This record gives sequence, structure tokens and C-alpha cells, in this order.
Amino acid sequence: MIQLRSRRYNPFFYWTVILSTSMAGTTMSDFMNRDAGAEYLSNGATELGRGPQGLGLGYPAGAALLISVLLVIFLVWKLSGMTFQIRDIVTFRDEALFWSAILVSNTLGTSMGDFLSDSSGLGYAGGALLVTGVLVVLMALMKAPAVPNVLLFWIAFVLTRPLGATAGDFLTKPAAKGGLDLGTVGSSAVLLVVLFGLMAHAQVRERRTSAARA
Repeated sequence: MIQLRSRRYNPFFYWTVILSTSMAGTTMSDFMNRDAGAEYLSNGATELGRGPQGLGLGYPAGAALLISVLLVIFLVWKLSGMTFQIRDIVTFRDEALFWSAILVSNTLGTSMGDFLSDSSGLGYAGGALLVTGVLVVLMALMKAPAVPNVLLFWIAFVLTRPLGATAGDFLTKPAAKGGLDLGTVGSSAVLLVVLFGLMAHAQVRERRTSAARA
């Protein structure tokens, strides 16, 4: 709500919401795609956690549902008369639609990342390399006038989530499963330091830009 009510861009608020929607997208994706089946349990566990044990839709059905929801959000966005340019987002309604699209995109991206890591046979590193290759192609397409940059932005945004999921699995998972076995706590601490460092850098740049305009 602070981000939605903010009258100007604040890197700390913005990236805090990005991080929060990423975590929410992860848990929502797991809840949609998984259940208390044996393939998702380990170390003698009999349940995934407290509360409902997941819908068990699987990655293909979950992805199809999320793509449908995302398309509905974009349709409402288009019918509202707004453009898809990020710089044109200035009202509460614009922000609400934008962050709804971000949350669903993060959830969809997580499903794609889990599929690449668990079911594609590529493994964590292979999945990360595949997504990185696709992102490089999208960057090259930015110079092609026939392809709208707005479309490339949203495709790239969705793909950064499976990149994060596969790269995160590569850092945290045991070596026996193809990971580096750094653990979730250690990997999260390192990534948080990098994230906050980049946020601080963005905040300094924003202040300098605002001062120059004044």
C-alpha cells in the first residue's frame, strides 16, 4: 500500500515489493502445482506444512491457468485506456494493475523454473543457462524495430523468475542433486547483501537525478 500510494519512484519501496511478490509467487506456485505426494516429501515427512497441502495441478495446468490470469490482467489494462509503458504508470489504478501483473508473472516464472529444475532433465545449471540464453536473444531483439520493446520487457520479466529459481536451486541444493550446497540461509544472506547494495545505488542515482532536475 505504501508503494501504491507513493507519488514518486522510491527504489527501496519498489524493490521491497518486487522481493515480496517474488516470495509470494514462489509459495503460490508451490501451492498450485504440488501436493502431499511422495515426490514432494523428504526426510520422512508426511505433510508439506500446516494448512492445505496444495492443489496438485502440476506444472502444465498451473502454467496454463497463470497465463490465462495474466492475459486477463493485460486485457483489463488495455481496456482501461492505459499504455503498457512503465513510465506512464501514475495513478493508483495503474499501480494496482501493474503489481497484479508482476505478482502473476512471478508465480508463472516460478512454475517455469521448477519445471526446468525438476522435470526437464536439464538440471539446475542447465535450466539457468537455457533461460540466460533466451534473455540474451531478447536483448538482441530490442534492436529490431518490428518487435515492441514493451512485449520484450514482459517476456523478459517472466523469464527472470525461472532464472532466479534455477540459479537459486543451483546455489542451495546438495551436490548430489547437482547444486553447490551453500544452503538456503547462506545463499539468501549473500543475495540480500547484493540486493540492498543495488537498492542503495539506485537510491543515490535517483536523488542525483532529482537534484539535477531541480
